[in-house]
Amino acid sequence: MKIALAQLNYHIGNFDSNTAKIIDTLNTARQNGADLVVFAELCISGYPARDFLEFREFIGLCEQSAQKIAAACTDVACIIGIPTPNKKKSKGGKDLHNSAYFIADGEVKYVVNKALLPNYDVFDEYRYFEPETEFTCVDYKGHRIALTICEDLWNTIENPLYISRPMDVLIEQKPDVMINIAASPFAYNHDEERIAILSDNAKRYNLPLFYVNQVGAQTEIIFDGGSLVFDNKGEMVDEMPYFKEVLNYYNLNDDAIITPEQPVTLMRQRQTDIEQIHQGLLLGIRDYFYKSGFKQAILGLSGGIDSAVVCALAAEALGAQNVMAVLLPSKYSTGHSITDAEDLVRNLGCKSELVEIKSITDAFETALQPQFEGLPFNIAEENLQARSRAVVLMAMCNKFGYILLNTSNKSEAAVGYGTLYGDMCGGISVLGDVYKTQVYQLANYINRNGEIIPQNSIVKPPSAELRPDQKDSDSLPDYDTLDTILMEYVENRLSSAEIIALGYDEATVRRVLKLVNTAEHKRYQTPPILRVSPKAFGMGRRMPIVGKYLS
Repeated sequence: MKIALAQLNYHIGNFDSNTAKIIDTLNTARQNGADLVVFAELCISGYPARDFLEFREFIGLCEQSAQKIAAACTDVACIIGIPTPNKKKSKGGKDLHNSAYFIADGEVKYVVNKALLPNYDVFDEYRYFEPETEFTCVDYKGHRIALTICEDLWNTIENPLYISRPMDVLIEQKPDVMINIAASPFAYNHDEERIAILSDNAKRYNLPLFYVNQVGAQTEIIFDGGSLVFDNKGEMVDEMPYFKEVLNYYNLNDDAIITPEQPVTLMRQRQTDIEQIHQGLLLGIRDYFYKSGFKQAILGLSGGIDSAVVCALAAEALGAQNVMAVLLPSKYSTGHSITDAEDLVRNLGCKSELVEIKSITDAFETALQPQFEGLPFNIAEENLQARSRAVVLMAMCNKFGYILLNTSNKSEAAVGYGTLYGDMCGGISVLGDVYKTQVYQLANYINRNGEIIPQNSIVKPPSAELRPDQKDSDSLPDYDTLDTILMEYVENRLSSAEIIALGYDEATVRRVLKLVNTAEHKRYQTPPILRVSPKAFGMGRRMPIVGKYLS
């Protein structure tokens, strides 16, 4: 049997596009002699469709798309992911299943429903889907296929809701191959974990395994592809490219030997975290604009490292001609802020404008003079500058149809070092899941083949430049210390006592964690953050604003 794995980029709710892409891929695979084409989890609807799934019309459109695809499957079979009505709904049960259709001869031959529904981090499948409790293999062209959906094969621990995992039931039916369709989000440490778990399953059940992931970004969630094929000993046969749409072919012989039809180049050395973050952010920016129907980005370019990295990424993702960098100097901006920003614009070839904000902030201060009279300069005046910049940027968005890129990093977002309705505004946050120390690494990676980001932007002490001679270090611990504490708290969920036990200064730890917890109200009002780590701010980290707990 010749199996084609289709690693594609879907668009949530865009049934015409998703259906046409699937049918075009089927036609290509048929012409190349494929017997079976495998698509990803919930490819019809896009993943995660969230509360679109609560609309009956949405579910009906999914079924209509599936029937169009079935009509194209007269001499080739396919597996597609689709939400389907729960026809055995009991009191308190969910309306839907997360399903896979096995389609052949123009009709749906088998329906396989997902059992182990993830409900952690960015996942919320128990909100919508009913878990399956009965499992049956698929028979096709002399092969018995154990077909599972994502977590059903990933979960290596017994789920308390079930006596057995799906594969423990399916293996009793003597399958000769496993196929798993997935929507597995990207995180920079996830590829190796994914390979290890799937390899262990191939060995555990002594079966070859075909695993198909999707690729593309859905607002903040990025899917990296990296579909995999293993033999029955758990040895990797192929690792499909990351962050790219690909259609690959494999011959599965009766003795369970898999022969790829295309040249296979297995990765001998894993990509570094920064290489993966770079690719993920490019895809996240590109898809956010394309899927939202926009083409042009705007950002405030300060001459600092954060805005420089965002500008460089946007130029690479969208084309420099589609990026507008606005220089917004205040009376506290240094001369090198302008020259560093101008050097970057020249290196990238993007568009730029310069708008002085001194007169704008002076006007605000004059208007507020009766209320502020006799009071010392403080954060109020500092924030007027940040908010003046936001007013200019948003005005240009409205006038010219730009989308504003937020340039704050994860370290700043964590401790609330940013101005609401100022530098924290935007349509999408590019670096909100990238710590400051990683931003420096990312800048050096962008410069790997020659200077793009000016060296002065990388080496000068970071500053918001909202008061004379201001430095980030005036308000925060050094970023090396801050970021390691934040990672232990945010990613690893350690308590203050556990972090202190690692050797960190107690006062610093308690101060940092208090800043994180008290800044929650700011993070609720930030743009969506492109997720590249195992634990990003946003839908995968849900904290109360008024909670008293200070770990």
